[in-house]
Amino acid sequence: MSNARATHLSRRGVLAAGGALGLGAVLAACGDDDSASSGSADGTKAAASSGPWTFKDDRGTTVKLDRTPANIVAFIGVAAALFDYGIEVKGVFGPTKTSDGKADVQAGDLDISKLTILGNEWGQFNIEKYATLTPDVLISTLFDDAGTLWYVPEESKDKILKLAPSVGISVYDRQMPVSLEHLYTLAESLGADVKAAKVVEAKKKFETAAERLRAAAKAHPDIKVLAGSASQDIFYVSGSNLSIDLEYFKALGVNIVEPSAKVLEASGGWFENLSWENVDKYPADIIIMDDRTSTIQPADITEATWKKLPAVKAGQVIARTPEPILSYDKCTPILDNLAEAIENATKVA
Repeated sequence: MSNARATHLSRRGVLAAGGALGLGAVLAACGDDDSASSGSADGTKAAASSGPWTFKDDRGTTVKLDRTPANIVAFIGVAAALFDYGIEVKGVFGPTKTSDGKADVQAGDLDISKLTILGNEWGQFNIEKYATLTPDVLISTLFDDAGTLWYVPEESKDKILKLAPSVGISVYDRQMPVSLEHLYTLAESLGADVKAAKVVEAKKKFETAAERLRAAAKAHPDIKVLAGSASQDIFYVSGSNLSIDLEYFKALGVNIVEPSAKVLEASGGWFENLSWENVDKYPADIIIMDDRTSTIQPADITEATWKKLPAVKAGQVIARTPEPILSYDKCTPILDNLAEAIENATKVA
């Protein structure tokens, strides 16, 4: 994944970026919040239990509470995924709304007007407001193997973590279905009805989409797919070994363009920095571009070298979601869109 901000990147900063470019700061651990777990999402109703609650997260940490968390605070992408399972949160942090006040792409189907936003940008987290929510638990993703909770400021993490226990769901160095399954399990523990028709159907559609992508990749093994992200001065090419989407695409047979391991070392394995003059370094038939609002979108790229790329000239550029909302409903279109692109691609590289 990538964020069009950092020119100097710590290993942690890269993790958070998800594999294309860094957010330019160090990741940090998260705290907690609370939320009404009785939310519904098209027929999926969460009914929180009054008994003890236990959940083991991807840091190996087991959180134990006397009752199922009701007041939940979560990273925006996690909140969006929980909402798809009928679980609502009270507070969120991370990219929630755009500069014009609309919902960010990472907010999914959430009505952000009903949420307490603790921080909308990197480094922002209102601890005082967080405390007023009397959080039961704070949930975020993990972009490293050190247990660093995503989008919680390093400088204030100790204060935040004192207010409530935290749960981390890893999206680092594994395939998408692994993270999806753990978020699904978390949602179930919080009261989601995972046997509801909508949830069951969503999972089936994801599996069907995966088979479609596998078939498309097998039928078109020569189609090269490059994962890119754009900033003002740098074009980032992601390697596939750490990002949950790219690792899964590769496992399904997609021909991912790979920078060399030696080149990737500078970013901790995530991506290669290219100047716009060298944006044509890697031949590609399809370019999948970071869709996060922190990056420059394809329609806004004015660099002549970009416009001359064969994939761009052929109209074979589609969106990539480096930080997928971890519900089957939201991840299915990711697979379908890439499958369709490969099915219809012309060999141009």
